Amino acid sequence: MVNTSKKKGLPRLLLDLKKCWQLYVLFILPLAYVIIFKYIPMYGAQIAFKDYKFTLGIGGSPWAGFKHFERFFKSHEFWNLMKNTLGISIYNLVAGFPFPIILAILLNYARSTKFKKTVQMVTYAPYFISTVVMVSMILQFLSPRVGIINIMRELLGLEAINFMAVPEYFKSIYVWSGIWQGTGYGAIIYLAALAGIDPTLHEAAIVDGANKLQRIRHIDLPGIMPTAVILLILNTGQILNTGFEKILLMQNPMNMRTSEVIDTFVYQVGLASQTVNYSYPTAVGLFKSVVNLFLIAVVNKIAERLGGSTLW
Repeated sequence: MVNTSKKKGLPRLLLDLKKCWQLYVLFILPLAYVIIFKYIPMYGAQIAFKDYKFTLGIGGSPWAGFKHFERFFKSHEFWNLMKNTLGISIYNLVAGFPFPIILAILLNYARSTKFKKTVQMVTYAPYFISTVVMVSMILQFLSPRVGIINIMRELLGLEAINFMAVPEYFKSIYVWSGIWQGTGYGAIIYLAALAGIDPTLHEAAIVDGANKLQRIRHIDLPGIMPTAVILLILNTGQILNTGFEKILLMQNPMNMRTSEVIDTFVYQVGLASQTVNYSYPTAVGLFKSVVNLFLIAVVNKIAERLGGSTLW
């Protein structure tokens, strides 16, 4: 009786820690990662509101208010950066979002297990190619002299094109190479969602005479819609994060007009310039983060109003 009363008097958290201490030990590492690399760096965000000097430190640097934000908004690069960043992101979102769904549905209806695994391996393999290797492949394929694309054009009697020197081609090259690389990985998520659909729904539909297209429309698509909505919300929240490495490696003086985005601009003005300035690029990065947070909140609210799945 004494032991029972003592257990009842312990806080609920201590009881959970005692019963499932192994799970909490495993949870320590990802929690520490989030705190160290996500929350602690937020302290440095105040650099955006100061004229940061390394010798004075973050706390001792003079306050500048919104000076660096105003400098960015009034700069002649602002609208071009926003146009390029939003153009690439929206293009990538609209063009790339359906392909993992289509691939997952096609694989789900594949009869041969061997064929299904082979296609999964072939489509998933590009995801493991590093960014540097991927850009090197793109440059080789599109080379005006030895590129396979231009060789095929010449065989058809067409002139060779230096694709990387044409600014209008940059967005398409960036987006479609990314779709090729990431479609297989994205399809895995939807395959898992399709596996969670009750098979009796398909059995009942087959008994009622439904064909595959009707089953896809009325069973599969509604079944994966919550997953698709969550991924859409997350992708929308990253709309100003076009990526840094790939775009920087694909840039050259001839396509800079359409390839310069916020991420590469922050690198150029923050680290690549002769006079290293931390406050200005920090302000630009903070602006980008605030916009992304606003977008993810708006899209999440729209999904909630429409009765779909939401993040919170």
